[in-house]
Amino acid sequence: MSQNDGEPDAKDFVEVRLPAAGAYLSVLRTATAGLAARLDFTLDEIEDLRIAVDEACAILLQQAVSGSVLVCVFRLVGDSLWVTVSAPTTDGRAPERDTFAWTVLSALAGEVEATVAEDRTVSISLHKKRGAGPGQP
Repeated sequence: MSQNDGEPDAKDFVEVRLPAAGAYLSVLRTATAGLAARLDFTLDEIEDLRIAVDEACAILLQQAVSGSVLVCVFRLVGDSLWVTVSAPTTDGRAPERDTFAWTVLSALAGEVEATVAEDRTVSISLHKKRGAGPGQP
């Protein structure tokens, strides 16, 4: 950790790039579990986060451009894990927040945000803090 700004050092950052296809999501589930374990998350917290990352990816894959790349960035900050998944989409719409999938994400990950870039890349960011109760960041 940097001394002054609270931003993660380069060693606290992992980026995974893979084809935007469901067949590759097991790689992200495994990476999520391994990184959460490094932060001493409980087994339940690890499983919640694995499911949340899987759900975020599933939302993105529904509208991802065929043959594109899904990018997942993990940032380890103190006792928190920030996960951002992004993919270029056909329509550039952020996920609806009043859906069951969004409710699941919020319940499992705590803090959830979605953004859309000018090039129609949609990103979903999850923030899970170790020891937070269900639905808490």
